[in-house]
Amino acid sequence: MAISISVVMLLLILAVIFVRSGGLKISHALVCLLLGFYLAGTSIAPTIRSGVTATAGIVSGLRP
Repeated sequence: MAISISVVMLLLILAVIFVRSGGLKISHALVCLLLGFYLAGTSIAPTIRSGVTATAGIVSGLRP
């Protein structure tokens, strides 16, 4: 579990750096993809899923 959390933190830091640098390359997209897979395997995954579902519900209910 400790190794998984440290890998998630490393990938999260790399993803933030890549997004802030402005140019998203293939290697940057792979880091973001790996971050998603590692986050899906953690205990926070249900919380992220419910948050994304609630946000999608709010956005879909907006009228322009």
